[in-house]
Parts: sequence; C-alpha cells; structure tokens
Amino acid sequence: MSPSGHRWWGPVSIVLLFVGAAGTLSPARAADPKPQTRPSMQKVAIEPSQVRVDDGDTVWIDWGGGDRETIRILGIDTPEIQHLPHDLPYDQTFGRQAMGFAQGAFAVATQVQLLRAATTDPYGRTLGYLFLDGKNYSALVVAAGLAAESVSFYGDNGLPEPAQEVLAASKTAPPLAFEPPHEFRRRMRDLSKYLREKGQYPE
Repeated sequence: MSPSGHRWWGPVSIVLLFVGAAGTLSPARAADPKPQTRPSMQKVAIEPSQVRVDDGDTVWIDWGGGDRETIRILGIDTPEIQHLPHDLPYDQTFGRQAMGFAQGAFAVATQVQLLRAATTDPYGRTLGYLFLDGKNYSALVVAAGLAAESVSFYGDNGLPEPAQEVLAASKTAPPLAFEPPHEFRRRMRDLSKYLREKGQYPE
C-alpha cells in the first residue's frame, strides 16, 4: 500500500490483475504441440547402438534409412552446453558433466526403452522418458545432482508413474551446484544479441 494507506494500482498491479482474471500468462512458443505420430504411451525397445547423446537431456535415435528422431527427455532440465545455432555461445557450468553422465549411462546400457508422450514439443521433438536396463534415466541424472526436475513446472505429460519417480529422486538429490538452466538460457539469449551486434559472436 501507499504511505497514505490507499492501494496503488501501478503497472505491476495491472499485470497481476490481468493474470488473475485471464489465467496464467505463458511464454511465447514456437508453435503449438502436435500429436505424436509414432507409437506413444507404451515402451518401445531401442538398440543401444542407435542412440546418440546430444547433451544431458536430449538424445537422438537413428532408426536407419535417414529416419532420425530427436528425443527431449521428460522430467529434467540439465545444464547447457555450447549450441551456437540456439543462442548458447558458451557452456554452462556442469553442462559437460551432465552430457558425460548421459554418454556413460547409455554406453553401458544393454537394454534401452523409450516411452513417448502423446504429443511432441513446440519444436517437433519427441517428448519421452528413456529407461536404461529398466531404470528411469531422468531419475538417475536427478539423483546424481546433474539435472533440475521439471515435473513441478510442466506436469507429468500424461505419464504419471515415471514423473513420480523423478520427483522422488529430487527429494534425496544433493543441492544443485548450477544456475537453473532456464535462467542461463535467458541470459545467453541477451548475451548472444549483444555479441552479434558487436560482431563478436563465436563462430
């Protein structure tokens, strides 16, 4: 309240009023999610040799014949590594460690299964959980302290059992030693814009 005791309806208050009246404000999205056209809501076996790790929370599967499927692993957000096309000019602290964890976990797995959600993400990537020798990879990387759980923010994507495994792992995981990845991405977008304007963006 103002010093006079009257409530002040400034810009922030107007935004909060709008949110309360119209519902939750959502960030801009590239596109609406689309239905998953591949088999979903059931586990699909994958040959371990078909999996390639992109970073701690993204892999792609080479199905052969030019069919490559990118998987954004559900339940987690790992620290970032450098991806110049995506406004990530530098590694985030612990980004390489999270990637190394994924590479090691998939390298030693003798059985890999994919559980796809019913929709893709706004960028057309498959959303799903991966199970390595029957263990939920998302829960494993959270328990190792190399991923923030994202179930609390995004929900269970229609897959409540593996989501609950991630939440359970987060309760016993060590405190995160890195900045929340979504905050790092926001800072890197601003930095990337500045570096491009100065002609200093890494090649």
